[in-house]
Amino acid sequence: MKQFGLFFRTFWLTVSFLFFAGPMMAEKLDSVEISLITCTPHEEVYSLYGHTAIRYHNLQTGEDLVFNYGVFNFNAPHFVARFVLGKTDYELGIVPMRPFCKYYQDWGSEVIEQVLNIDNEEKSRIAQALAINYLPQNRVYRYNFFYDNCSTRPRDIIVNNLSGRVVYSPREDFNPTYREMIRELTAHHPWTTLGNDLLLGAKADKKTTLAEQEFLPLNLMYDFDRAQILANNGEYRSLIKERRILVKPGVQIIEEDFPLSPMTCALILLCILSAVLAYEWKKQRHFAWIDALLMLLTGIAGLILFVMFFSEHPTTSTNLQILLLNPIALLFIPSVLRKGKESRYWNIMLVCIALFFLGGFLQDYAEGTEILALCLLTRYCSHYIINTQRPVVNRKK
Repeated sequence: MKQFGLFFRTFWLTVSFLFFAGPMMAEKLDSVEISLITCTPHEEVYSLYGHTAIRYHNLQTGEDLVFNYGVFNFNAPHFVARFVLGKTDYELGIVPMRPFCKYYQDWGSEVIEQVLNIDNEEKSRIAQALAINYLPQNRVYRYNFFYDNCSTRPRDIIVNNLSGRVVYSPREDFNPTYREMIRELTAHHPWTTLGNDLLLGAKADKKTTLAEQEFLPLNLMYDFDRAQILANNGEYRSLIKERRILVKPGVQIIEEDFPLSPMTCALILLCILSAVLAYEWKKQRHFAWIDALLMLLTGIAGLILFVMFFSEHPTTSTNLQILLLNPIALLFIPSVLRKGKESRYWNIMLVCIALFFLGGFLQDYAEGTEILALCLLTRYCSHYIINTQRPVVNRKK
């Protein structure tokens, strides 16, 4: 019953909003505030980067709506596969302000409102743009994490409907890369950072502009606080009239990640494989099953990176980590396991490892991947140092 009541109220608020968002609306907007809403991150993976929305609040009639460009259906067919391939569809949703804030309050997030310093004509244009965006044929859009997301869409709706140009205050000589910004927000989740870094390619390591940095809600909020509107008559006015805290930050339950970091796990693996290499050297034996296991794991990871080459995400198409996590390894497992047979895999692997280290000048790799390269190098050493020293025994038929 509560859900039905919420739906019913949202429906009539939405109908009311769409009805009044017409050409004559500018005359009736003295009591209306339009704001940028920023929600700070909480501990769910999808919310580590924060969230942005637009608030439409009519102080006279009580209409209080949130326009949220971050609505998606996780239960949609093939959601994960479509997300990996960059074919995720998000949509604009409208919800009442109170349950929107309650949701973030329950997660312990802070909700900040920045009331726009705009006149009635600008309010009308923004309201009409939102109404047009909410039409069934317009509300769904192809989501892109860096270039077209729930932060950039509200920004564009606002800045494109002002009577003038938004002038941002320059940052203090700080031009981070996409990868650096993502790492900062996932710093307490090293395995999430590892997953991001493995999927992101060399294009994620280019320096970003101020506008590109606004794909993150906290960056957009920071820039709006310091922005001004340059009107057509040459006069400046602040973009933000007032800043309010709608929900104070609360207690967040932080679930611990795996206790060992990716780098620690990589170093442990290197120590184990170094000990195995020493044992193989002493016993003059080579454990091909270890090679096959490593080839299987790196090959499966390589298949994922290979698929990302065809993704619509623009920063995943050039990923030099595929030299190390190479799907070709899967093809050579039978020949490596076949005793007494020389496999070309070892020569291919050595070349790939060399190119991988050279590629480190072009791309910032995921934590521990360089150590993994040394792990694979120990298996190369085991094969050539031990197996090539064995005398070839001619067997009579």
